[in-house]
Amino acid sequence: MSGIQFAPDEGEIERRVEALLFAAAGPLSAADIARRLPEGAEVGPAIAGLRARYEGRGVELVCVADRWSFRTAADLGFLMTEEREEPRRLSKAALETLAIIAYHQPVTRAEIESVRGVSISRGTLDLLLEMGFVRLRGRRRTPGRPVTYATADRFLEHFGLASLYDLPGAAEMKAAGLLDLSLPVGFEVPDPSRSGPEEEDPIEEGDQPEFAQDFISGD
Repeated sequence: MSGIQFAPDEGEIERRVEALLFAAAGPLSAADIARRLPEGAEVGPAIAGLRARYEGRGVELVCVADRWSFRTAADLGFLMTEEREEPRRLSKAALETLAIIAYHQPVTRAEIESVRGVSISRGTLDLLLEMGFVRLRGRRRTPGRPVTYATADRFLEHFGLASLYDLPGAAEMKAAGLLDLSLPVGFEVPDPSRSGPEEEDPIEEGDQPEFAQDFISGD
């Protein structure tokens, strides 16, 4: 007879509870589940059956604050951890220092300060060295034998340059707003290849800059 409706059996109730828990936006209480099931359906046995069926699997049925939800097994939580490297933003001082090194290399700290017109904070060069944009190149054959700095391969990779000869010229830098439009007459962007290795000795193992590396202070 078509008017007769049969109550779902325990297996069907368990299927429905399983579907509700998977589709739910958050954990569900037994009362929340019961409201969506046929009248008289028992939630307790369905929950117990599901807990037994999922025990030890990658996804388990757990109860938190009297609410039920499927969660990744505790011992597999490491699979959900995503490690990402947060890019570090360079300060204006660091960008200026990097630009001076790029166009004047090899260059000493004193020469960088002379071009910038201000002293370099103790952490600026340390940051550029740590990030791999700059490297210690050698020691100038002058009194005091100061350390010289040059750009590293990471600098070329980061800015998409095939070589130092692809650094933008004065016109390009002005168009990009990187140079003041009121430049002195005869200004030329320095040639980064102007200085050869004969002016300096190579860096020896354990060589350090003139100041201790003690990361970033404000500049």
